[in-house]
Amino acid sequence: MRVMVIVKASKESEAGEMPVEEILAEMGKFNEQLVKAGVMLAGEGLHPTSKGKRVRFSGRDRTVIDGPFAETKELIAGFWLWQVKNMEEAVEWLKRAPFDDGAEVELRPVFELEEFGDEFTPELRAQEERLRAEIERQHES
Repeated sequence: MRVMVIVKASKESEAGEMPVEEILAEMGKFNEQLVKAGVMLAGEGLHPTSKGKRVRFSGRDRTVIDGPFAETKELIAGFWLWQVKNMEEAVEWLKRAPFDDGAEVELRPVFELEEFGDEFTPELRAQEERLRAEIERQHES
């Protein structure tokens, strides 16, 4: 199963403060373990919301909202995408992450195609598979 690991923002991450070398080194070691175990598919840190935008949809109207956004506890500072056997394995990996006091990280399963049921017709499945193959081709070079 694929799991998105969502690292919640903090006052420091929203202020654009970069981690110190020691923390970067610890996270690098942890990421290396994830890669060697075949768990990590992707992972990135995000700029603060002051550099972001939101788009609100209301019927045909689109409203662009400039950051920063309130409620730091609801914001995301980074993410990983992991491939694990089950949620318990993801939790065990996450417990090893080098976060300090106050960090909050959320684990969410990623939908797999077969979970969409009958509404996801054979034609829609074929389209999705073609798109995924094209994405893969585009990023090989």
